[in-house]
Amino acid sequence: MAQRLDYNQIAPGGAKALGGVYGYILQSGLPAELVDLVYLRVSQINNCAYCLDMHSRDLVKKGVTVEKLALVQAWEEGGSLFSATERAALAWAESVTRVAETGVPDADYAAARAVFDEKQLVDLTIAISLMNSYNRMAISFRNTPQAALEH
Repeated sequence: MAQRLDYNQIAPGGAKALGGVYGYILQSGLPAELVDLVYLRVSQINNCAYCLDMHSRDLVKKGVTVEKLALVQAWEEGGSLFSATERAALAWAESVTRVAETGVPDADYAAARAVFDEKQLVDLTIAISLMNSYNRMAISFRNTPQAALEH
């Protein structure tokens, strides 16, 4: 599948704005591995091959095991591989990403608030929203995953 266009070249200001949000998340105080797990789960839901490849590689570089990576999609059944904080973040990511289906119910909010303080939850939601934006850009314009370029 060929890339349709390079949005970074065509709209550098827009790409820079998204990059600014990405930079904000890096500085937010949320654990980097947690954010990357959320980015991976959002990308799984949206079926974004480019982002799946990138975030899987990022997690491997951070020392996440193959077993844990393989179970991100089924994190609820992953037992002790996922901490309570990771499970709460992944559940929130699913609810927010599927907003059209879920409406992000009060029970999901309450479960997330039981683990995250207000700022952490807002920052996590910004991260989820950012990844949904990046997924839509990559899918719409057919960004090629690095793994596909290597073969």
